[in-house]
Amino acid sequence: MKKINLSSMALAGLVLLGSCSMNRVAEKATSDITEKKWQLIELEGKPVADRVNGKMPYLELRKEDKRYSASGGCNGIGGTYEWTKNGGVKFSRGMSTMMACPDMTAERGLNHMFEKADRYRLENDTLIFSQGNGAAIAKFKLAGEEASADAAALQGTWELNYIQDPNGKRFDELYAERKPTITFDAGLGNVSGNSSCNNFSGKVTVKEQTIQFSPLAMTKMACQGDGESVFMGALGKVDTFDVQENSLTFIAGGTAVMRFQRK
Repeated sequence: MKKINLSSMALAGLVLLGSCSMNRVAEKATSDITEKKWQLIELEGKPVADRVNGKMPYLELRKEDKRYSASGGCNGIGGTYEWTKNGGVKFSRGMSTMMACPDMTAERGLNHMFEKADRYRLENDTLIFSQGNGAAIAKFKLAGEEASADAAALQGTWELNYIQDPNGKRFDELYAERKPTITFDAGLGNVSGNSSCNNFSGKVTVKEQTIQFSPLAMTKMACQGDGESVFMGALGKVDTFDVQENSLTFIAGGTAVMRFQRK
C-alpha cells in the first residue's frame, strides 16, 4: 500500500514539475516577445521590404488576452495564440479586413505562417517562426516607434459607409437621412463628430495601430431610430484601426465593425 502511495506521489510530483516548466516557458515567452511590435523582415528565406503598400508589415502579441494583431501591408489580421511546450506556439485565425492591395505577397506569407508555424525562437533579437525543426517560415525584428505616423494617418474627417449592426438592419435603414462622421486632430489627441443625430467630442489615444476612445461628451437631442445607439456602441468596442488611402476601418476583437470614407 505504501509503495502505491509513493508511486502516486512521485507521479503527482512529475505532473507538477511539468506544469511549472510550462509556466516558466510561458513567462519567458511573455517577457521576451509579447507587448512589443515586431517588423516582418523575411518570408521563406526572402527579404521583405520595410514598407509594403506604404505600410510596415508587423506582428504584435498581446499578453493579457492572448490575442495577436498583424498586417502584411494591406489588411489588418487578428486572432488568438497560445504557447505550448518545447518552444511551441499555436495560432488560431480570427477575422480580418477584406481589402485588395497592389502587393499581397507579405500578407499571403503571414497567413501561411499562422496556418503552419508551431515553433518559435529568438536569435540575436530576431524572432523566428517555423514548422517543427524545419526552415524558418518568417523572421521579425523589433520595430521602431511609429505611433506618430499611424496617428497622422487618421487626421481629418471621415464619413461612415459601413457598420456591423447586431440586429441585422441595413445601413440605409439606420442612416436614411444623415451618415455619422468622425474628425481626428491627431496632434492634440482630440476627436469629434456627429452620430447621425448628436454631436460628440473627447480624447483618443493612438499607439501604433491600436486605438482607445475616452468617454465622449455628447449633445442631448432626442433621436429617432437605432442609428445613434448602434454607432456609439460599435465605437466603444473598437481596439485597432487600419487606414488604406481614403478608407478607414475600425476593428474590434479582430472583426471589422465600422468603415469610413475620407471626406
